Amino acid sequence: MKSHSKLIVVKSLLLLACGTLFSFSPKAGGDSFEIVLNGKRVLQQFVYASKGVQTIQLTPTSENDKLDIYYNHCGQVGKSRYITIKNEKDQAIKVWKFADAADKEGAMSIKLNDVLSLRKSKTDKLNLFYTSSELPGGRTLATIAGEETGVARK
Repeated sequence: MKSHSKLIVVKSLLLLACGTLFSFSPKAGGDSFEIVLNGKRVLQQFVYASKGVQTIQLTPTSENDKLDIYYNHCGQVGKSRYITIKNEKDQAIKVWKFADAADKEGAMSIKLNDVLSLRKSKTDKLNLFYTSSELPGGRTLATIAGEETGVARK
């Protein structure tokens, strides 16, 4: 009976090990990004579990408001990074180029007023678009809603 008990224990451990290994997502790593306004996270998204493009509303509180954008390519900061603001017709309005990051975070900082001043009216929506050498086709990170759209304020 002892060998039968050992066989059951070995099979159970093997089954447990297989179950543990297969419980992880097949997509290792993955891109993620974060949008931060004055040190407060407004949006964080993991691209592999994307819910589509989120709409955010950014309300200025002072002339020094700072928008920080962090984009992470499978644990690495991208090279040759650009943030582009596009209008609702997907036309580029303004492009910022950022130097390759010297640290692991690689914040891309823009004055909020520089972004919001690109709207022609208070109801215009702007698209925040990211491009890098790792993502040459780029990705829309978020839509910045106009002031009178009824979106929850961040």
